Amino acid sequence: MVENNKLLITIDEDEEIGNQHIATSIETPLKKDAFLLTDDMKINLIEGHFKEIMNIMGLDLTDDSLKGTPKRVAKMYIKEIFSGLNPYNAPQIALFDNKYSYNEMLVEKNITFYSNCEHHFVPIVGKAHVAYISSGKVIGLSKINRVVQYFAKRPQVQERLTVQIANYLKGILNTEDIAVMIDATHLCVSSRGIEDTTSSTVTSSFGGKFLDENTKAEFFQYIK
Repeated sequence: MVENNKLLITIDEDEEIGNQHIATSIETPLKKDAFLLTDDMKINLIEGHFKEIMNIMGLDLTDDSLKGTPKRVAKMYIKEIFSGLNPYNAPQIALFDNKYSYNEMLVEKNITFYSNCEHHFVPIVGKAHVAYISSGKVIGLSKINRVVQYFAKRPQVQERLTVQIANYLKGILNTEDIAVMIDATHLCVSSRGIEDTTSSTVTSSFGGKFLDENTKAEFFQYIK
């Protein structure tokens, strides 16, 4: 609905966007003041709010099994599964000269990651396959895994995750010759809604030399 030249989204439309798993931008949507609070302050606030959610649901927070849950959830959100929201946690990556003059593609495949759907805050579980062709510099193999984990550890949609990984590596390695493919299962599809437990979602991003069909086919053969 449009009012005074402004787009207004109703509650039902918001729900529909989430159910259709639509992403609104390449960048993770963050408030301008997202990092004014320290991690400890965020943990304390989330603990209180999650405690209230559990109270509303009728759970007995005096039970030994439940009384520590709000704190555990708060710490997990900030320190673990959403730690990729904080740029302070970005992987430190050193570049090295390509002294071996290795000019073929380097492929790091089957990188297991866990993320969370930003529409329902339930897990996305998948594998990423990443390749690049050196423009004169290389990075340590584990750094590719760390880049995948950094962007996975935030509320995500798979398309955005794919592009964010590719764009970050293009900037670090100073090359467009980057390929990223992700194959993942979304629990917002398998555990709720349609409850389809057999399907998975595949997304990809190809740049530079990987736009060539032969190079792309070689990449597919490696990750097969």
